[in-house]
Amino acid sequence: MTSHVWPSGGRHLWPSGGTSAVQSHAQGHLVYAAGGVLTVHTDGGTSIVPANRVAWTPAEFTHYHRAHGDTDMRIVFLAPSLARLVPDHPAVFLASDLAREVLLALTGPRNYDDAAPGYSRSARSRLLRVLVDELREADEQPLQLPEPRDDRLQAIARMLHEDPADNVTLAELGKTIGASSRTLSRLFHDELGMTFYEWRTQLRIYRALVLLAEGHDTTKTAYACGWANPSSFIAAFTNIIGTTPGRYRTSRRTTSSQNQRLGAQRRG
Repeated sequence: MTSHVWPSGGRHLWPSGGTSAVQSHAQGHLVYAAGGVLTVHTDGGTSIVPANRVAWTPAEFTHYHRAHGDTDMRIVFLAPSLARLVPDHPAVFLASDLAREVLLALTGPRNYDDAAPGYSRSARSRLLRVLVDELREADEQPLQLPEPRDDRLQAIARMLHEDPADNVTLAELGKTIGASSRTLSRLFHDELGMTFYEWRTQLRIYRALVLLAEGHDTTKTAYACGWANPSSFIAAFTNIIGTTPGRYRTSRRTTSSQNQRLGAQRRG
């Protein structure tokens, strides 16, 4: 892993599978995957950060990051005066073109390369405010996979994490762990705020993003994640991510190439 870290941010180039230490920070921070896919793990669950998304982790939240596919991870810390303008819980936002460019500027060579002209304090403050304003205008993305606390739900989660393609019903899972489907349905609703099927779909989309980042095609990914056919996978993926798996893979490669070219230009 290649890292550049400074008081207000950082950049980490991680190989696929790279994982940070478990940590927390006095300031909340934004994480952006300029290439690859990141997951941000907290006690409350997992935030999935594919291309063109930004994850927010508030101050003092214990967390760690994992890279899926070779990943260019950018970090921006927010002072309390700006952090109060964004949610007090972990969240994922769609990154507008402007937000992406500001993030790249705030984490590019001008921040750690002595040969590149740096930003003044006032210029950085203005860029940070533009970034926060852009995020305030963006909708939170449904890319948070909540982590169950109940022992019965944790047992179900372990089984489905091991094999997300398993189409076992909630009633069948209940027989395995000794709980009725009615009880389990209530627990999913009360504890996680979603149905069992919504939670499993989120889990499958998370696994699909990982597989796509690793270079798998749409058909293989669909079957590996439990969809009966590629068409139903494409529909579910598009509903949650906002684009088809094929376009997502293309845009991810394009964004990564653009970021590499921009970095080379700025270094020049």
